[in-house]
Amino acid sequence: MHSYQQYISIDPEIRFGRPCVTGTRIAVADVLGWLGSGQSVEEIIEDFPELTKEQIQACLLYAADRERHLRIAG
Repeated sequence: MHSYQQYISIDPEIRFGRPCVTGTRIAVADVLGWLGSGQSVEEIIEDFPELTKEQIQACLLYAADRERHLRIAG
């Protein structure tokens, strides 16, 4: 997977405009938090069967892209 755009959307009417997995109310930050706390992709899908492996990978790609574009003003 090289692109996350088809899996991640931002809608001001959903979760206060936070980036979410398209078609859900699951925020990218939630997915990243679950992964960061040690949950496996399989465990996340078991808890949230509406998610796919590709959508979870898209959350990681989205975060990596945001990190690449982060600038610290000094």
